[in-house]
Amino acid sequence: MVSLHINAKKKEISEKVIVCGDPIRIKFIAKNYLTNAKKINTVRNMFGYTGFFKKERVSILSHGMGMPSVSIYVQELISHYHVKKIIRLGTCGTVLKNINIKDILIGMSACTDSYMNRIRFNNFDFSAVADFSLLKQSYRIAKKFNFSIRIGAFFTTDLFYANDNKVIDIMKRHNILGIDMETAGIYFLASEHNIQALSMCIVSDHLKTGEKLNTLERISSFEKIIQIALRL
Repeated sequence: MVSLHINAKKKEISEKVIVCGDPIRIKFIAKNYLTNAKKINTVRNMFGYTGFFKKERVSILSHGMGMPSVSIYVQELISHYHVKKIIRLGTCGTVLKNINIKDILIGMSACTDSYMNRIRFNNFDFSAVADFSLLKQSYRIAKKFNFSIRIGAFFTTDLFYANDNKVIDIMKRHNILGIDMETAGIYFLASEHNIQALSMCIVSDHLKTGEKLNTLERISSFEKIIQIALRL
């Protein structure tokens, strides 16, 4: 075993890795989009596969929920497997009236209520931003497929269940597109290790209207962002 949480051999993981929190989503991508897909990770049931999309070799891996969990997998992908490009596909919430359930959001940046990045950045504020090249490519691919997308700031939170309406008001006031639990952590590690990273989400919950996707809808609604990610 090369790292503590990934039991793939070094050459079994490609330089480009698509990551999702839910292992079921990873199995869905492997089954429906990759050819010659080989399972390369089973530790803690955080499934991973390597296969081919068209002629490009690509790996996919689940990472669990929250910045502590995703940071473990991203750190090991970079340090042990020398991954150069990480694309996160996830779900997020929103509070904005002009954003709807199933909309595609791409995180250009990510603010956070987590203390993790401050711990690693000598207690200073860190600007967590996406790789510009991936951001530009994702926009062009989405337009080519006539996918409607929104690009802007995410808010990465440590709290899935929060009852602070003041925070919702702050999100609205500052035009925060999506609220997730991983993006700021991924962007920090990508910056620290000089690799490319991008986070794309489907809106699964609207915190103002109460609308939300069920478990099966959260998987099936991924089709569009999978199409984008595989071509980056």
